[in-house]
Amino acid sequence: MKLKYPILLLAFLSGVLVSSGQERLRRDQSFLGIHFDFHANPSCTGVGANTTPEMIGTILDMVHPDYIQVDCKGHPGYSSYPTEVGNPVPDIVGDPLAVWRKVTAERGVSLYLHYSGVWDSRAVDLHPDWAVKDRDGNPSKTITSVFGPYVDKLLVPQLKELAGKYGVDGVWVDGECWATSIDYGEKAVRLFKEQTGMDAPLSPEDPGWFEWKQFHREAFRNYLRHYISAVRSEYPDFQICSNWSYTHHMPEPVSAPMDFLSGDYAPTNSVNSARVAARYLSAQGIPWDLMAWSFSNDSKQPGQKPSAQLMREAAVTLSQGGGFQAYYTQNRDGSVKLEKLKSMADVAVFARARQPYCHHSVSVPQVAVLLSTYNYQHHLIPGNPGALFPNDAGGAGGVLECLLDSQYSVDLLGEGSLQPDMGRFPLIVIPECETLSEVFRDDLLEYVRGGGSLLVIGEEMSGSFSKASGISLQGDKWFTAGFGSGKIGFIPTRISGDYDSGRNPEMIRSGVKAVVGELFPAPLVELKSSPFVEMSVRKHDGKLQVHLVNTSGDHRHTVFFESIEPVRNIEVAVRLDREPERIVCQPDGRDIKFDYKNGKAVFRIDSLDIYDIIEIE
Repeated sequence: MKLKYPILLLAFLSGVLVSSGQERLRRDQSFLGIHFDFHANPSCTGVGANTTPEMIGTILDMVHPDYIQVDCKGHPGYSSYPTEVGNPVPDIVGDPLAVWRKVTAERGVSLYLHYSGVWDSRAVDLHPDWAVKDRDGNPSKTITSVFGPYVDKLLVPQLKELAGKYGVDGVWVDGECWATSIDYGEKAVRLFKEQTGMDAPLSPEDPGWFEWKQFHREAFRNYLRHYISAVRSEYPDFQICSNWSYTHHMPEPVSAPMDFLSGDYAPTNSVNSARVAARYLSAQGIPWDLMAWSFSNDSKQPGQKPSAQLMREAAVTLSQGGGFQAYYTQNRDGSVKLEKLKSMADVAVFARARQPYCHHSVSVPQVAVLLSTYNYQHHLIPGNPGALFPNDAGGAGGVLECLLDSQYSVDLLGEGSLQPDMGRFPLIVIPECETLSEVFRDDLLEYVRGGGSLLVIGEEMSGSFSKASGISLQGDKWFTAGFGSGKIGFIPTRISGDYDSGRNPEMIRSGVKAVVGELFPAPLVELKSSPFVEMSVRKHDGKLQVHLVNTSGDHRHTVFFESIEPVRNIEVAVRLDREPERIVCQPDGRDIKFDYKNGKAVFRIDSLDIYDIIEIE
């Protein structure tokens, strides 16, 4: 039974008392949403003039979402409703936010707001002392300081206004971890000196650069904890997410009490972007969803993505147990381009058909790829060594892609998720990290001694594990060796960048499959098909499942997929202790004929269009 948002919401909206007679899903139970924003600025006129109950009702009738996220305050810092505590756009007609809330509340649809947090150009224009400062003392024109008064003077009062006056369900706070910058303001420099005894370094070559970056990372975490606590002290049911926090942009254990995690994956090469994001989020332990852009941001090829393309982008997320939303822009007056929502209506039908079989499914551990917190925090990005929370999966991205194209079921985890119970994974893969903590490296070797299999990729990691294990490398040869009761495989070259960019993928994939085949010879599920079938082994409502997503096509160079060619003749073998009663293809409920012999159920999928779920009963 689904948990519902508390009913009997009472809020004064534009002087009208509104009572919600319908229950609304909280975000942890929500599955499907739509995101709208237009980053309002002073050039916007008549904001709200065309935001009508009829327009909102049409959206809800077309898509039937669990929630809507709509513009509130974008990066320019201007609010698109008549805020009494912030900086509204100059030309607002009526109260568009009140209209959004009234209609969604009456229809039992949750309402969240797109709110730009750390990035607020208007705030720092009015208050330069709220901005981060560069090492020459110049204030930023866009980014606020997490050490400054912005959080208490503007962000917290405005979130309380949204929760209290408008009764919205929560916020999706944009421009947060990925926008946070190193601050040479007086307070930051002083606190760093007090905490560490060091002067603020000016470059990576100066002593204390790593400590300086870690100091700022913790300051961002404290900023999150502070504003969440401040708002919840008065509005405990108000739900808060900070966009991309505790995802692969910020790969670390969750340490702020957010209600859900979320992010918007890349508008191009979206399938590969979603693969990384979804697999990391699914291991973080709290509710999550991901957002696809419904349109291209390629200046040479603008336009809306076809329905089939968005369905597949949704499938990559849904197959990992998460929720899905898609981003559609608003007109400059805040109204919605209804004619462009046809694709989302199609996606909604596609997703809802699969919801009973995929939402909140959990992984059956097979292959774990490490996205190391330790390595991420120590790595210096060329050209941007001061980046605090960059979109940088390092070598994990291409390695993950290669393993998925090799038809392995793969999870992506940090040390915090992997280390407490490594033994649940038959194979752990360490991609091209530059460094790992010695404690974690030694724990991995203990895992191998106890019978686990470990694959180490890249020059640095191969050298480190060779020295620690006493297994000599054989030049740049790819090989496996016994260690204790388990095995270690070495690929002492960099493969991620070549695979990710599409150079020699068949050769790399063939070599990786040969090494993995020695380390992990008996996976739970084996496929024989083209490499363009992504397979995930999961459980849902106690049933073993095989999720299959058609990933065919050139995602790196193709902006629009007008159609997706089916993948045909997929042979599947599932290792089972006993013969299953039924094997069913969902969502159409079609029984699949199978043979059971030698401990395997063997069957064929004649055609995979986009996303099917095989249930084994």
